[in-house]
Amino acid sequence: MALNTIALELVPPNVEHGVQRAFDEAHKVVELSQEFGIDGRIGHVMIPGLIEEEDDRPVEMKPKLDVLEFWSAITPELPGMKGLCTQVTAFMDEPVLRQRLTDLLTAGIEGVIFVGVPRTMSDGEGSGVAPTDALSRYQQLVEHRGVILIPTRDSEYGRFNFKCDQGATFGMTQLLYSDAIVSFLTDFARVSAHRPEILLSFGFVPKFENKVGLINWLIQDPGNDVVAGEQAMVRRLADSDPDHKRKLMLDLYKRVIDGVADLGYPLSIHLEAPYGISAAAFETFAEMLAYWAPDKR
Repeated sequence: MALNTIALELVPPNVEHGVQRAFDEAHKVVELSQEFGIDGRIGHVMIPGLIEEEDDRPVEMKPKLDVLEFWSAITPELPGMKGLCTQVTAFMDEPVLRQRLTDLLTAGIEGVIFVGVPRTMSDGEGSGVAPTDALSRYQQLVEHRGVILIPTRDSEYGRFNFKCDQGATFGMTQLLYSDAIVSFLTDFARVSAHRPEILLSFGFVPKFENKVGLINWLIQDPGNDVVAGEQAMVRRLADSDPDHKRKLMLDLYKRVIDGVADLGYPLSIHLEAPYGISAAAFETFAEMLAYWAPDKR
């Protein structure tokens, strides 16, 4: 059974801001959903389990509320919404990871995206369970088992196919600022019998991105010309006035949806505002969902 959902990413607040910030964020989601006509349509909250990464991260990584603590705080404020989360597996041994997954599911997290080590480490490093091993090991425990899909990454066809072989039921894309996912899924459909659900990820770009560079950093892949083009698109979005920015994002959304809708993959939408949710972000999301959404097919 596919998730068939609209998922909104919410990042746990810094520990120093406490649970009150979590309540405030949940209330903001409700208010903006009502204001822009998408009340009741967000099916899942996607909560990333963040860990420290490179020192050059443009926005300092401070200690965050744990996914479970954050989800437990906001779920009463978001009636009807279920949870998704990312879970780093490489630093937990099997019993600890199994208990963690059990706790997440018991709390109402419906799907878990298994992720690996940060970019400063190599695949296979870490003393715990590899993400690909977790996919197969916890098939009886976790119904919706996700992986990250980066269509611009070298050798992604083989990597994604192996993850599907291991038991992945869905792939959540990296933030999309080009239609590279269209050719990727078109070609993948030719070489693989797998048709996992795809969560297509779209992120709002505020004006100050060009000063801070967080999104540019998140999607970086030095030497990759396609990603360089996506980074140029991010800069263009940041420099555009609000109306033109919405048009650019809607045009991109249409190209992606039109290109993948008939390829045989179940589709969901994942929406993200990397700097925090805002009225401008929700206005853009609402226009995109008016064109196509899994709950209005």
